[in-house]
Amino acid sequence: MTLIKSISGIRGTIGGAVNEGLTPLDTVKFAAAYGTWIINRNYGTKVSIVIGRDARISGPMISDLVSATLVGLGIDVINLGLSTTPTVEIAVPMENAEGGIILTASHNPKQWNALKLLNEKGEFLSGEDGKEVLAIAEDEAFNFAEVDDLGNIQNNNSYLQKHIDAILELSLVNREAIAVANFSVVVDAVNSTGGIFVPAMLRALGVTNITELYCEPTGHFPHNPEPLPEHLTDLSDKIKETGADLGITVDPDVDRLAFVCEDGSMFGEEYTLVAVADYVLSKTPGATVSNLSSTRALRDVTEAVGQTYHASAVGEVNVVTKMKAENAVIGGEGNGGIIYPELHYGRDSLVGIALFLSLMAEKNISISNLRDSYPKYTISKNKIQLTPEIDVDKVLSEMAKKYAHEEVDTTDGVKIYIGKEWVHLRKSNTEPIIRIYSESKDLDAANNLAHRIMDEIHALI
Repeated sequence: MTLIKSISGIRGTIGGAVNEGLTPLDTVKFAAAYGTWIINRNYGTKVSIVIGRDARISGPMISDLVSATLVGLGIDVINLGLSTTPTVEIAVPMENAEGGIILTASHNPKQWNALKLLNEKGEFLSGEDGKEVLAIAEDEAFNFAEVDDLGNIQNNNSYLQKHIDAILELSLVNREAIAVANFSVVVDAVNSTGGIFVPAMLRALGVTNITELYCEPTGHFPHNPEPLPEHLTDLSDKIKETGADLGITVDPDVDRLAFVCEDGSMFGEEYTLVAVADYVLSKTPGATVSNLSSTRALRDVTEAVGQTYHASAVGEVNVVTKMKAENAVIGGEGNGGIIYPELHYGRDSLVGIALFLSLMAEKNISISNLRDSYPKYTISKNKIQLTPEIDVDKVLSEMAKKYAHEEVDTTDGVKIYIGKEWVHLRKSNTEPIIRIYSESKDLDAANNLAHRIMDEIHALI
C-alpha cells in the first residue's frame, strides 16, 4: 500500500492500514485539513467548495467521505459528480466558491485515488499553501461545526454544458471550419469521464462521425490509463479499421491529451502543445511557456514567429506561475497538458481538442502531414540510482560548472542546451534517483547524449 502526501494533495492506493494507504480515515483527515484551511482563509464567512470526480471504482466512496467531512465542518458542497479536472477548475470561480477538490489519481491505475486541491481561482495550491494544509493535517487542528451550523450538499450537473459553452465562445475556436471538415474521429477515454465529456465536446464542434472506444465511465480501465504509445494499440487498430482521420485519447481526469494519426502512428504527446501553440501564435502572437523537461520544438515554433519562449520548473503550478509572469498566450507540459489562459489557468484537454481541430480544419491538412511539418525531436528518459553518501546538489553543481560554456538553466535541477540538443538533470521528489531527460533528433542520438552525461556523473560520484 502507498500513501503520498504532498503540497498538491494526497494520493494513495485504496485499502490497507491507516497512514499506509488511502483509507477512509486518511481521506477524512486530509479533507478536514483542507476544509479547515479554507475556513481559516475566509474567517467569519460561510464558505463553499466544489468537488468532482473521475469514474474510478473508489470514486463514490471517496466522494461521500469528502462531502460528509466538509459538511461536518460547516462547509457547503457543490458536487459536480462525474466530472473532469478542468471542469472543476472552471466551476470554482463560476460558483464564487472558496475552493475545489478533484477526486482523481490522474493517470495512475485503478487501485489509486487522490484529492487534488484548488484555491478560490480554481488553480492548484502554491507550495506555501500546500504546506499549511499538511501542517493542519499533521496537528489534526480541526474544529467541527455544531448541528445547526452544518453545511449542505448541492448536486449540480450543469457544468458539462457550461464548460463546452465557454470553449465555444473563444474567438480562436473555429466551429464552422471544423464542421465543414467533417472529421472522422475515434475516441479512447479509458472508461472514465472523458467518455462523457470528449464526445459531447466533439458533437458541439460539429463532428458527427465519432467512434467511441472505452467510453463507458465504469472505472474499469481496459489498459494502463497513461496515454503512452504502448497503451494505445487498440486505438491505433480502430483508426485503421474505420478509416478515421484521427484518434483522440485522454487520461481518466481529462487534463492530458494525445492524438493518433490516420495511419495509426502516434502524433506524439509532446507535440500536442506544439501544435496548439502553433495555432494560437498564428492568431495572437505572444510568449509561450513549458516546463524544463518538455520538447525543444515549442521553443523552435515560438522563435520562428519572432516570439519568446520561457521554461519553468517541472510541475503545473510552476508553469502557471511562469505563464502569468510572462503574460504567455499559451503554455503547458510535454505530457499533453494544454493551458490556455483565455479560458483558465489549468491543463484542459477539451479546449486542446477545440484548438487542435481548428488548426487542422483551417490548414486543411492530414494529421500526419501536420506532425511532419514540425521540428523533429525525440526525448529519452533515464535515471541514476542514488545511495545515501552521494551529495546530489554537489553533483548537479559540478555538472553545471563543467558545461558553463553552453546555455545552462538551473531553475529546476540543471538543464544543459548543447546546440539543438538538451539534457535535464533533476533529483526526484518521490524516489532516490536523479532523473536524466535528454532530447535530440532521434532516439539513438538522445540515448547517446544521456549515456555520455550519465558516464560523467558516475565519474564525479
